[in-house]
Amino acid sequence: MKNTALSQKHISLGAKMVPFAGYNMPVSYSGLNDEHATVRNAVGVFDVSHMGEFILKGENALNLIQKVTSNDASVLTDGKAQYSCLPNETGGIVDDLLVYRIDEKTYMLVVNASNIDKDWNWIKQHDTFGVEMHNISEKTSLLAIQGPNAVLTLQKLTAVNLSEIPYYSFTKGTFCGVENVVISNTGYTGAGGFEIYFDNEHAEKIWNAIFEAGKEFGIKPIGLGARDTLRLEMGFCLYGNDIDDTTSPIEAGLGWITKFTKDFTNRATIEKQKTEGVSKKLVGFEMVNRGIPRHDYQIADANGNIIGKVTSGTQSPTLNIALGMGYVNKEFAKSDSEIFIMIRDKAIKAKVCKIPFLKK
Repeated sequence: MKNTALSQKHISLGAKMVPFAGYNMPVSYSGLNDEHATVRNAVGVFDVSHMGEFILKGENALNLIQKVTSNDASVLTDGKAQYSCLPNETGGIVDDLLVYRIDEKTYMLVVNASNIDKDWNWIKQHDTFGVEMHNISEKTSLLAIQGPNAVLTLQKLTAVNLSEIPYYSFTKGTFCGVENVVISNTGYTGAGGFEIYFDNEHAEKIWNAIFEAGKEFGIKPIGLGARDTLRLEMGFCLYGNDIDDTTSPIEAGLGWITKFTKDFTNRATIEKQKTEGVSKKLVGFEMVNRGIPRHDYQIADANGNIIGKVTSGTQSPTLNIALGMGYVNKEFAKSDSEIFIMIRDKAIKAKVCKIPFLKK
């Protein structure tokens, strides 16, 4: 099992460590509810260095990105980032990812930890352009500093004016005395904040400096458990749960990152789905009666017919209700549709609702 540059730091802080995507990762420190509330109300730090980073360079870097991703990367300018996905040839999704435009001929792709090799090979096999590709995942650390006090914490450590970096934008600058740090106004919590990318050798120095700077704001380390509940309250998809090789971007409600103004892998199939509709859709739901939905629980209608399955579920720490996401037959995808989650052979009532669950 692999370690990040900070695995020993997490162990020394008393984190509960678990294997995740081949890495030894912290799942919790002070407890899921406490960590979740810290990010929503103050500031928390996630070590997400297990994520993958690829650099694509050259005259045709954009052409390759346009070919393999669903979103239109041609609209990106220097210092802008974009959420996208890699469609496969059967209508599913290889992975979801972020595309960063560093300059006209240089891009960084950030992919899920469990898919690093799969994504690399997929992009490589579609490279008919001779693009220069570098997998920098093993030498790159990534911290997500999230929450309403994230800017106040981080601003102490850089001369870069963080309040001038718009959402889904980034800059390269000196941070904590370290040059060439990517400072990105992105995150997967809905709580605001930044993600910072830097070489592994600086990991402990930067981690310690951030915690010193955030002490007055109640900063805490946050594990993967709270990361999951935070993203679920926002209705953000998790690869391997809500999207995978068998789910299309249209079924998953990711039509907004699927642009038919260009050609891309399996465009025809996905465009047909967009035009003609799909038989199942990913929806959000709240439990009406008591019970917590879990991944792979079946979803039924009032007559007991199976109409889908749960992909993600939890007890929301912020809203204090049980909620989840799952695929259902399209006729049950409308808001307020009555559905039933099969929990230990009992049909527990729930209702379909709009996401995000947490309204800002």
